[in-house]
Amino acid sequence: MSKRVPARAQQAVVVYGDGRDSDEGTVVLYQKQNNAWKIKGSWPAHNGRAGWTTAHRLDDDRSPVGVFSLTDAGGSLEDPGSHLRYWYDDNAFTSMIDEDVDEDTAHQFDYVIAIDYNRLKGVPPFDWTRPQGVEKGGGIWLHLDHGDGTSACVTVPESGMKTLLHTLDPHLHPVVVMGDRARLKA
Repeated sequence: MSKRVPARAQQAVVVYGDGRDSDEGTVVLYQKQNNAWKIKGSWPAHNGRAGWTTAHRLDDDRSPVGVFSLTDAGGSLEDPGSHLRYWYDDNAFTSMIDEDVDEDTAHQFDYVIAIDYNRLKGVPPFDWTRPQGVEKGGGIWLHLDHGDGTSACVTVPESGMKTLLHTLDPHLHPVVVMGDRARLKA
């Protein structure tokens, strides 16, 4: 894991996908202390319903493999005490949810952390500017779990999201390292 993390990063959220074509995995929060990585939390997770890819494209239902910074958060609920810049906007987040959804899905964007894949840093997670072009996808977040795979996001239970929001500190340059276990070991 540490080979993939930039030297200045002192926090890493690692998403270990169960397999290349699996939508299930584990999220582990690490923090560097005395030059050693310590586990600060671990939760079951879901990722893209079709698994993982090194060449993510819009609507491919796969999560991108890679290392991405974590700079902005937000949600349809007010800031629970995030150290990352938090963008609260109930209308912006709830407007992205279909009206005919179950209770779990209706609350999936209560809290989100934007994964800096094909997005501008320092803007709300719901900003749809795509520096590498729309065809490369984007709008990939860590958000509340709804029980199954996603379009490309990574989901964790509410307790995990709150821990991440309370723990991730922009002064520690947090990153997410994500992919299926085989590619993360390579």
